[in-house]
Amino acid sequence: MTRSELDKVESKDFALGGQPMRPRDAATLILLDRIGSQTHVLMGKRHRRHAFMPGKFVFPGGRTDPADSRIAVAEGLHPAEEAKLVGNGYRASAARARAIALSAVRETYEEAGLLIGKPGEFSTTREDWQGFAQHSVKPSLETLRYVARAITPPGRVRRFDTRFLAAWKRDVAVTLPDGGPTDELEELVWIPISETADMDLAGITRTVLQELDKRLQADPDLSPGGQVPFYRMLHGRFTRVIV
Repeated sequence: MTRSELDKVESKDFALGGQPMRPRDAATLILLDRIGSQTHVLMGKRHRRHAFMPGKFVFPGGRTDPADSRIAVAEGLHPAEEAKLVGNGYRASAARARAIALSAVRETYEEAGLLIGKPGEFSTTREDWQGFAQHSVKPSLETLRYVARAITPPGRVRRFDTRFLAAWKRDVAVTLPDGGPTDELEELVWIPISETADMDLAGITRTVLQELDKRLQADPDLSPGGQVPFYRMLHGRFTRVIV
């Protein structure tokens, strides 16, 4: 797909325009729950006031905070997952991979009120991690799986280099009854992946869900080190490669 073709498709997903900019690291978490023969996914609706994907259903996520790499964890990333995160990104490092993964965990707490980790003593001076300390949950990364990557094309008012990670509902140690402390998402729903086709989704969200559905059919447990589709604009065309 050429850039002009992509701009036309995504004109309702993103505010176009803005100055040339380097994409910022971002992380998002696709939380899954297997019920019977179907796999459900957690999605939330973004406020229409947002310039980036207004009114779209998305996974919890946001910009990566490099300081997240210093948060103590019960278990780190599986070596095969860390190798994937480190091995296919420019300026990559183990600390950066850790920050990306922990940002996905933090955003899932902030936006959905779901604390992924293990029961145990946890303390930090970071305000955005206080929910874990209050509920005695130590963040854990061992069950996270890297499932996709996408860089927002040029010509958008926001650009992100987003890593899509997946985890299972069983990895949630605490569910806050009133949701997370932010109001980024207007509503949260668990829905079968097979029924997401009728939702108001951005093109890349729909594509990642289709990729994940295919992977789950071949590998229901999401084994570590699986293939990761990577989407980006390259030489004027939006491309897909496997890493």
